[in-house]
Amino acid sequence: MLLGVNIDHIATLRNARGGFEPDLAESALICEKAGAAGITTHLREDRRHIKDEDVKILKSVLKTRLNLEMAMTDEMLDIALKVKPYACCIVPEKRQELTTEGGLDVVLQFEKTLNFVKPLEDTGIEVSLFINPNKEQILAASKTGAQFIELHTGQFSEAFSSENEEKEFQKLKEAAVYAQSLGLKVNAGHGLNYQNVHRMHEIPNLIELNIGHSIICRAVFVGLECAVKEMKELINEE
Repeated sequence: MLLGVNIDHIATLRNARGGFEPDLAESALICEKAGAAGITTHLREDRRHIKDEDVKILKSVLKTRLNLEMAMTDEMLDIALKVKPYACCIVPEKRQELTTEGGLDVVLQFEKTLNFVKPLEDTGIEVSLFINPNKEQILAASKTGAQFIELHTGQFSEAFSSENEEKEFQKLKEAAVYAQSLGLKVNAGHGLNYQNVHRMHEIPNLIELNIGHSIICRAVFVGLECAVKEMKELINEE
């Protein structure tokens, strides 16, 4: 499996005092050096961490891939078409949420999603839809033209080490197998950490895990390069 590192909270720390420290581009290059296959950033509508200029700078300096998480809005579509990241992951977004709370409702917003995906893919941008492990959502996602889905692992992560862990894990596993049977490529992310990530090995043919908060937290104690390397080792273990 590949590791995509979300560096949003490097920007959160920078924004706490203003200025330029810690430097977002430098952090991205450290992650690449440590083995990250790509860098993920979520350009939120309220710009609470990542800013527009950050996305442009990252696109210019990265040697690997820029994955731009974004809401399904006209503004974000315009930005993506101008910046042309390697990939876009379409996520739901609420202004008051601390972090993304669930998957995109592709069933309810099918026509909107279909029309949003097409111009991105026509530009050569790889598109992923961030969805819950639900067969109805997966089937709808398969009809939008998106090449990838990213399974929302938040409920599994919250249930880890509880009596509900296995139930939530099986939802992920069954969803991944179903999506792959429809020709979708499958990534996963949200809430994964150094304690629970090993279970992702039990899901066949996952391509990439996108992990941010846990790695940045670990970096406070061991440094960013070491934190990324430790996670990379965990996802490479068989």
